[in-house]
Amino acid sequence: MAIFEGAGVAIVTPFKSDESIDYDRLDELIDFHCENGTDSIIICGTTGESATMTEEEHLECVKFTIERTKGRIPVIAGTGSNCTRTAIEMSKEAEEYGADGLLLVTPYYNKATQAGLAGHYTAVAKEVKTPIIMYSVASRTGCNIEPATVAALVNGVDNIVGIKEASGNIGQVARIMALTDGNIDLYSGNDDQIVPLLSLGGRGVISVLSNVAPRQTHDICAKYFEGDVKGSARMQLEALPLIEQLFCEVNPIPVKKAMQLMGMDCGGLRMPLTELTKEHEASLAKAMKDYGITLA
Repeated sequence: MAIFEGAGVAIVTPFKSDESIDYDRLDELIDFHCENGTDSIIICGTTGESATMTEEEHLECVKFTIERTKGRIPVIAGTGSNCTRTAIEMSKEAEEYGADGLLLVTPYYNKATQAGLAGHYTAVAKEVKTPIIMYSVASRTGCNIEPATVAALVNGVDNIVGIKEASGNIGQVARIMALTDGNIDLYSGNDDQIVPLLSLGGRGVISVLSNVAPRQTHDICAKYFEGDVKGSARMQLEALPLIEQLFCEVNPIPVKKAMQLMGMDCGGLRMPLTELTKEHEASLAKAMKDYGITLA
């Protein structure tokens, strides 16, 4: 059984003016998603600015989210690192806290060969029992998980169960599904490709869009699973202008501004990320209003 089906939110991390984590706001966001159709919370991923967190902050944020969600929807903890030992330790901690799943990005900067990737994921999986979703996003990490490597890991390691595929390469995704006979929990890592990946046997999406439109993102998946493929595709296409604006600058710069525009201010960004330009803020606000989102 998959950790979740549908739309999981790659949730932002709210910060106070001193850049410490705003747990009161995070508490509100957790309730917001549990009440508005989000199918899973993915904490401390790229959108959550995990790269700028200390390990202590990272793990405290994971623990808080699991405790506050109280089993209402699954919580998946981002525990990836470019250091295998660090990834193991964070994964073990998240498992102790009760995470329903672990999301592990490919090692970045030092990168790895395909053999290195296989060794990295296998080493982490041996130390935990919690289901693992691999995360392939070469545009950020410079490291792609090839379909054959994905298949070998999913077929050979019991608790490596899925992949968040953000390559944007539909051919690669199709190859993964072919090599695994579809026996993999496939999640789109791109909001503009939810329906295409569902058509190849995907389980859903790990979504930035869900931060501002949780019900709509859930419904894109739900309609597809109910057999209303045309309705799902229509919703996907209607969301494209907003999705484009949510990535007009590097994620999560635009989505944090979008939440501020909705009256759900989650604070600023940690350097080296900077605030959204005024030009892009105007185009983002327009896309949000056109999509039917009420601005504060």
